Amino acid sequence: MKETVLRVAGVSKRFGRIKANEDISLTLGRGEVLALLGENGAGKSTLVSILFGHYVADAGTVEVFGTVLPPGDPAAALRAGIGMVHQHFTLADNLTVLDNVMLGTEPLWRPFSRRTRARAQLVEIGRRFGLVVDPDARVGALSVGERQRVEILKALYRDVRILILDEPTAVLTPQESEALFATLRGLVAGGLSIVFISHKLDEVLRVSQRVAVLRAGRLVTIVDVAEATKERLAEWMVGRALPRVTMRAHQRGDSACALEHVSVTGGASAALRDVSLKLHGGEVTGIAGVSGNGQSTLADLLCGLRAPDAGTVTLNGVALRADPRAWIDARVARIPEDRGAVGLIGDLPVWENAISEHYRRPFASAGLVRRSAARAHARRVIERFDVRGGGLDTPARALSGGNQQKLILGRALGGGAAQPDDFVPVLIVANQPTWGLDVGSVGYVHQRLIDACARGAAVLLISDDLDEVLALSDRVAVMHGGRLTPARPAAEWTRNALGLAMAGAGELDAA
Repeated sequence: MKETVLRVAGVSKRFGRIKANEDISLTLGRGEVLALLGENGAGKSTLVSILFGHYVADAGTVEVFGTVLPPGDPAAALRAGIGMVHQHFTLADNLTVLDNVMLGTEPLWRPFSRRTRARAQLVEIGRRFGLVVDPDARVGALSVGERQRVEILKALYRDVRILILDEPTAVLTPQESEALFATLRGLVAGGLSIVFISHKLDEVLRVSQRVAVLRAGRLVTIVDVAEATKERLAEWMVGRALPRVTMRAHQRGDSACALEHVSVTGGASAALRDVSLKLHGGEVTGIAGVSGNGQSTLADLLCGLRAPDAGTVTLNGVALRADPRAWIDARVARIPEDRGAVGLIGDLPVWENAISEHYRRPFASAGLVRRSAARAHARRVIERFDVRGGGLDTPARALSGGNQQKLILGRALGGGAAQPDDFVPVLIVANQPTWGLDVGSVGYVHQRLIDACARGAAVLLISDDLDEVLALSDRVAVMHGGRLTPARPAAEWTRNALGLAMAGAGELDAA
């Protein structure tokens, strides 16, 4: 039996009437990787926030190396040896690696900083665990994979013995993911214990020794990886057997949208450089790449949110002005990257969000909204797209992530009340459509996109998830630094070639 380094006993936490965690008990052994799985809203974030001292549990205790942690005290958690690497990095881009690692580790009253000692310690930690990064490099100039190394180095520099990793591969190329897994193996061999949070079941089965599954705030099971399968884990997460995504027969049609030598000026993450691409009806075109390489700008162009500085963008052969209303009227459906900040207005009720892209016609007359027609349409959207968790008057922010995405899908693919039930968009711009969703919601979104494609829609799928891109796409192109590779049949790509292109090598060298 491994030494127990972390013991969670009877932890419960409520937010009003919502039970975020209910009587959760689990242990973590020395040199063990324990995966934490669950749907959105299952209670994973609440639990690790309690472990790290960000939240105070209503009941229960957290014990680290035999000592009960004082509740709601992140400093005490750090002193006890708990570290956390968040999915979204918490680094200062304008500072060096060394400065980021040292932040918060020295008392303010010390007259001088011990940088020489810190540099030597950082270099030694990097050498020992295969996390080599130049201490003097500015973080803003590092790749995504290198920034993640810095986050892990920050934790190791503080002598953490328990490391919480939240979706650690979400923004990594395949090669960077492989490097991370090799690092984790070294850390675990050295006695570090890891809580690994991920939606990618293949990774969970590969990295972990045990898996804890949460559902609706309760611990459903803790199982050894040897006894688990992807199908069983998914069923434990959602409480039912998941239907398989059914691929529909579809045939490539005419060009629905074309970009020819398009360039957009802007910062590194917003620029496009001489991009050409044709999107055809009845086809899913996938855009792979690490987030922040111009994908959002490409999506904005195809939703009418901005105009190209050079080149042309046409829809069915017609150049449309940069006006979102014109693109919606031309039957372009959008699924934005940030559903909370861009896709929905959180404080407005579900029914108003369901008509927000179509309210002028046919839901408004003389400047007044026809509430009965609008609510009737919203009710149809809720029923057809299985939006759960509230009624017409529920604020959109109160819905889970999966149900928010279903509401956006219903608005985008259902058209306005004047559209027939078999309405098919000309183009669907799906930007990170399953980001942060649980396995059940992912399958639902995928099926809706496949069904729309089979009915003749051109689908542009922009995703950081290579498995998603390869599973759904007929053709795949890779974006890096604002440049786009030629779109080739998905079967012609290997994961290694995709990873190289995502890092700016290989296919892009010849583009």
